[in-house]
Amino acid sequence: MHDPRPDHPSLLTVDDFERAARARLTKMAYDYFRSGADEGRTLRENRRAFRRLEIHYRVLVDVAERDLRATLLGTSVPFPILVAPTAYHGLAHEGAEIASSRAASELGTIFTLSTLSTTSLEAVAAASPGPKWFQLYVHKDRGLTRALVERAESAGYRALMLTVDTPILGRRIADVRNGFALPEGLVMANLADAAACSPAADRGSLLAAYVASRHDASLTWRDVEWLGGLTRLPILLKGIVRPDDALRAIGCGAAGVVVSNHGARQLDGAPATIEVLPAVADAVAGRGLVLMDGGIRWGTDVLKALALGASAVLVGRPVLWGLAALGGEGVARVLATLREELSTAMALAGCPTLASIDRDLIRRTRGSMPAP
Repeated sequence: MHDPRPDHPSLLTVDDFERAARARLTKMAYDYFRSGADEGRTLRENRRAFRRLEIHYRVLVDVAERDLRATLLGTSVPFPILVAPTAYHGLAHEGAEIASSRAASELGTIFTLSTLSTTSLEAVAAASPGPKWFQLYVHKDRGLTRALVERAESAGYRALMLTVDTPILGRRIADVRNGFALPEGLVMANLADAAACSPAADRGSLLAAYVASRHDASLTWRDVEWLGGLTRLPILLKGIVRPDDALRAIGCGAAGVVVSNHGARQLDGAPATIEVLPAVADAVAGRGLVLMDGGIRWGTDVLKALALGASAVLVGRPVLWGLAALGGEGVARVLATLREELSTAMALAGCPTLASIDRDLIRRTRGSMPAP
């Protein structure tokens, strides 16, 4: 196992890595990775909602050995913490997605590559043997969408993660003010003419210009079924916060859902994902996989998500902070830190296995009210 204890004694938590990353990133890059939509209410709530949950631990349980293993869509992982799809790893470090995917492979967990990566999906697939999933947007150009699916299958990706919460781009004010664009030498490597996409004067952001020109805002449930007809790969729908949408996803043939509000980067005022996770998990009721992302910074956050119905969690920003701070070694340290924090939390909560982590462990803080 990778040892998270440092040569860098100041880097002990995910927040430590964020501080180190901020010192190394340009303002434009840090603001792009860090910010949420509009006033950032949902961004704050994603983390605050975890603080309102208490762990009512059990005692006198044999926890001398803890088993963190999980099996997800047929892939066995040694701990239930996966790498979420995030765009533009090349902004964080020259090693980009290859460094991040190699770190995930080193620890045995699943790496999810974004369509908007700065390294091609083929190059990332070839760089390490670890399991990989591919995140997909449905484009107006369905031929491009079909080609991305075929490329992902050919390269050995094991699942597709369709993002369904981005018919248009939420307003990221920091990106507009900064006139966000990729620096010279970085491109959206999976898109043949990505270099031709530049910031639009009325949107002020490269990403906003890309989404406005490429994404299909008319996407519906019929398109989920269409996508299922293109591929043998299991499909997960990412961006689900409602039980009825989760049920419809399974009914349309999805292998599961990711309870996600896009890192609070789309609709400000959307619920914190940990708040809606139990209802979504209850609706799915074992008929598909339920994953969750948003606001996870501690191993205790992972424990709470597992207790409330997730089979595993995905982390996005923490991986980027590790990458910016120390390259691939930083990504490995962040993942190993969260893994060890989860193992410690399981021991202290009286949970020797993932199966023993149940909803009875969790209570809302007495008298707590949602933060303003």
